[in-house]
Amino acid sequence: MPAAFSRNDRPGPAEPPRRAVVGGGSDAVGRRTPGPDRTLLRTAADGATRLAAVPGDVVGGARALAGALVRRPDRAADPDDRDSQLLRDLLPLGWLMASGWFRADVRGLHHIPDGPVLFVGNRSGGNVNVDGAVFTLSFASYFGPERAFFVQSSSPVPDLRGLGFLRRLGVLSDGVDVAADVLRSGASVLAYPGGQEEAHRPTRESGRVRLGADPAVVRVGIDAGVPIVPVVAVGGQETALFLGRRRTLRGTASDGAPRRRSVPVSLAAPWGVNVGDALGHLPLPAKLTIQVLPPIDVRGRFGDRPDPVAVHRHVGDRMQEALTDMQRRRRLPVVG
Repeated sequence: MPAAFSRNDRPGPAEPPRRAVVGGGSDAVGRRTPGPDRTLLRTAADGATRLAAVPGDVVGGARALAGALVRRPDRAADPDDRDSQLLRDLLPLGWLMASGWFRADVRGLHHIPDGPVLFVGNRSGGNVNVDGAVFTLSFASYFGPERAFFVQSSSPVPDLRGLGFLRRLGVLSDGVDVAADVLRSGASVLAYPGGQEEAHRPTRESGRVRLGADPAVVRVGIDAGVPIVPVVAVGGQETALFLGRRRTLRGTASDGAPRRRSVPVSLAAPWGVNVGDALGHLPLPAKLTIQVLPPIDVRGRFGDRPDPVAVHRHVGDRMQEALTDMQRRRRLPVVG
């Protein structure tokens, strides 16, 4: 059963609000003035049914993806690499995957204000960030691919050979300096303060937000004076069976003592036992639900000189409250 985000139709005779399909569920998230890309929104509104009727769009998207794959990145990911036309070409194929495989349900896009925005998300799925991919599709369809939006990766994936096309879709390297540059340029960025620690948390902790103690990400938003919008996702930690971290031997130190490090371990297709998730994995068809929360009025709540630690804690608390409710509504793992 498809789920949706909704918007107001054009001014004129009243009509029922259109719904853009991303997957399963039934909650509407309110109405909104039409975004800048009317044609694209209507494409999304037809969802998988329309895609089945126009396979040429999907084939064209697959060709664009294949062409992008053969390019090798020769430098670190940069905001200037973003290619809105490639994103537009891949939207039909992306909608098909999001609708058919993940039954994704994206809610609350009407909360997103104009201008640059710092989105703070909870990271799931190991090195395969399906939450970020689905949110990128939703953002591009709601506002149009021309509105610049980026997702920060907590791994070196966008800089790997064969994956440079991710940079053209707006995937950036991790780091607060990168996020600050994006916001200064007038674009929006989705950052994950929890990083790899949160991404590889055990599946049994799917309902926990683990942003860590470092307020560096929210400090970037405070310094830039942009709205901070929490984005909460559930289901990504069910795309594999994440077992947590295990300590392994990694050579010896100069004094002869053994050196150990912790690596994430999971049971995932097609590897079976997946140590490190360095090559990613084939995600299980877990139902994804993403909720965009209302913007946080940082200065209205915390004064003209907000404490980044207090803001960071407040963001985490709001996200945890939403995630707890979303997790409670899930009936079965993977099924949703």
